[in-house]
Amino acid sequence: QVQLEESGGGLVQPGGSLRLSCAASGNIFDIDAMGWFRQAPGKERELVADFHRDASTNYADSVKGRFTISNGDARHTVYLQMNSLKLEDTAVYYCHARGVVTATGHAELWGQGTLVTVSS
Repeated sequence: QVQLEESGGGLVQPGGSLRLSCAASGNIFDIDAMGWFRQAPGKERELVADFHRDASTNYADSVKGRFTISNGDARHTVYLQMNSLKLEDTAVYYCHARGVVTATGHAELWGQGTLVTVSS
C-alpha cells in the first residue's frame, strides 16, 4: 500500500520556524511532484509549495521568501522549512504527491495532515 507520512507540525510563536517532513512509502517507481497544501478554518485548501522531478519548485505568493521546499536524501521525501511564521500561516498542512507511478498504475496521494499553529 502506498501512502504519505507527515511529521513536524506544532505550536510556534510569530516569527518562529518549523520544518515539516513527508515521506512516500510503498512500492513506488516514480513521482512527478511532491508538495504541501494547507487549509485554514473556513478557507479552501491552497497550494503552499511543490517540488518537481526536474527540481523546479512553485510557491504561493504569500510564502515566497519565507518557506523553502526541498527533497530529502531518502527517495521520495520532501521537506518544508517555514521561517518567519505569521499568524495567518495557521492551518492544517497536507502533504501531496501527484503522478505517482506504482505497479498497478498511476495515483495521487494525500497525507492525513499536520496542524501548524502560530500564536503568541
